[in-house]
Amino acid sequence: MSRPDFTHDARRRQFHRFVLAAFAASALPASAAGPDWQAISPPQPGDTPGRIEVLEFFSWGCPHCRDFNPLVSRWAEKLPKDVVFRRVPVTFGRAAWANLARLFYALESMGELKRLDEAVFSALHDHHVDLYTEAGTQAWARQQGLDARRFGDAFHGFSTETQMARAEQLSRVYKVDSVPLLAVAGRYKLIAQGPSGQAGMLASADELIAKVRKDRPKAGKH
Repeated sequence: MSRPDFTHDARRRQFHRFVLAAFAASALPASAAGPDWQAISPPQPGDTPGRIEVLEFFSWGCPHCRDFNPLVSRWAEKLPKDVVFRRVPVTFGRAAWANLARLFYALESMGELKRLDEAVFSALHDHHVDLYTEAGTQAWARQQGLDARRFGDAFHGFSTETQMARAEQLSRVYKVDSVPLLAVAGRYKLIAQGPSGQAGMLASADELIAKVRKDRPKAGKH
């Protein structure tokens, strides 16, 4: 394979392109990335106007999400009133995790999510209960004292279908490729990594919430 024969002008143009690329990289805003977060481009609108929205992308089938759940639950209970916290179950295209997402929205619509949230994690990871199929999910729901007919209606209800479609859309636009993942105000996303781990992710989320709150008056002036 022959090598291209660069002329002097060609080398000079190549050098200029290199310098411009290096300058562009150095000119990126400092907010483009942090130790454990990334800027979301383009920023995404939230579903709760006027409040800072924090999304947790997770799956009951994920052992790391199971470890994170007690931490993020306690953290969410102490959030200020201008912050809203929502959980978004992901599927990654897996039928088993889609069944768990459907279970999540069914329990939420029945007002049973808070009571049974940790029980689902325990059933999956401690007792290896089959919650990856509809039949297994229905059997487990009856054991938890849920009315079979009401649960079935919620499991296949229009609200559940709509919210699952919305969750899939959010997973795509936020480019979620691992969980647990937090998204703050549609502008930043965080994953647990490095020595700070999951607790560090929540500390970073607090910092980003404060940053968003501080930046809001500036945005309002434009």
